[in-house]
Amino acid sequence: MSAKTLYDKLVDSHTVRQLDDETVLLYIDRSILNEYTSPQAFSGLRDAQRQVWKPAAILLNVDHVNPTRPVRTPEMTDPGGALQVKYFEENSRDFGLELFGVMDKRQGIEHVVAHEQGLVMPGMVIAAGDSHTTTYGAFGALGFGIGTSEIEHMLATQTLVYKKLKTMRVTVLGRLPVATVAKDIIMLLIERIGADGATGYAIEFTGETIDQLSVEGRMTICNMAVEAGARGAFMPPDEKVFSYIKDAPRMPKGELWEQAVHHWQQLRSDDDAVFDQDIVLDCADMAPKVTWGISPDQAGSISDCVPNPADEPNLAKRRDMESALRYMDLKPGTPFEQIPITHAFIGSCTNGRIEDLREVAKVLKGKKIAEHVQGIIVPGSTQVRERAEREGLAKIFIDAGFEWRQSGCSMCLAMNEDVLSLGDRCASSTNRNFAGRQGAGARTHLMSPAMVAAAAITGRLSDVRQFIKEGR
Repeated sequence: MSAKTLYDKLVDSHTVRQLDDETVLLYIDRSILNEYTSPQAFSGLRDAQRQVWKPAAILLNVDHVNPTRPVRTPEMTDPGGALQVKYFEENSRDFGLELFGVMDKRQGIEHVVAHEQGLVMPGMVIAAGDSHTTTYGAFGALGFGIGTSEIEHMLATQTLVYKKLKTMRVTVLGRLPVATVAKDIIMLLIERIGADGATGYAIEFTGETIDQLSVEGRMTICNMAVEAGARGAFMPPDEKVFSYIKDAPRMPKGELWEQAVHHWQQLRSDDDAVFDQDIVLDCADMAPKVTWGISPDQAGSISDCVPNPADEPNLAKRRDMESALRYMDLKPGTPFEQIPITHAFIGSCTNGRIEDLREVAKVLKGKKIAEHVQGIIVPGSTQVRERAEREGLAKIFIDAGFEWRQSGCSMCLAMNEDVLSLGDRCASSTNRNFAGRQGAGARTHLMSPAMVAAAAITGRLSDVRQFIKEGR
């Protein structure tokens, strides 16, 4: 038998039928659906008078359109959002599906809720109506986003027609320097290979640096791999993963747990497996990263300056750079640390977990954010919020001048009350800096949560290392 990658093993173990050389009918273990991307799928089921094939495998979770005000109420101020939530509730009732509604103590962003509840296990294949379903790869699962028609097919059959991807191995080496984190690793990869550099690929991350990362750091990397075009990203599960998920409510217990771990320990690529592409990243000298444009690959180190399009030999890339700088209202040669901000946002499925908030608190403790900056912190889930309050983190945020909000997607995509205005400039811990992503005419700079905290304090893009006197 030929050697196999972990990706091949996951696909092969879930193949119901080989349809042709490139396509299979793939069994889906689980799906977590939100109120924004699923309505048409349920309408399709109703029109065809079909039921959901396996209700126990589906969780409905409100996260995109709900307000994140400091005090949560069930009311939706946006009529469209209210209608989506109402239809979501109807679908839960009519199709017999579990729902985490706005007021549920388990509610949060789907990619945080899923692992909190123990719904994500190594070796699973998970498909959902959100591109950042790749997050689950941190647990040794294959997660990917699907469109509305695919959601309908998946709900009706628990399968999908799936075209196999090519495989890419990214080996990450070097001990991370002080104040650089998982977010910087994935931003470095995207900067290097481009926003389409992994299109058509599933990425396996490996190497000593990945081994040293926490599970939540690995989740950040898998989450943002989609910004390089990947439709799958994962790491082999290890003891860190098993320890992290063991006590989740829906994990197997006792003897079943021991049997599961024994199986999960086998989930890795064969030593002599061949990948379609190999990339090596050396992070030993990496500095904290920040984006300057309107694509996640338009980025550099915080110590850099705004690049000059005239220095780019590729005409298409030069035009993209010129367009980005016009939108961002930036001039070539401007040091990143001289760019002022009006807003600082910390949260999202990329960086709204408890470890992210702890790093933010280290920077903010005993300090105040600039008077002209509106700072907002939105935890990734209600449980993360409660934990941050128990640990005293929330008080640090509030004392520093940040608004401490309820959980949800919030200003990551401005599909609720949290919207920037024309000309606003935001330091953001989110995953996308597209034009208008956080509001029409608003400008977004992506960076790690601690970097956002540093920018909030100074009122401009700043090197967080100035606030960190010693290593981890």
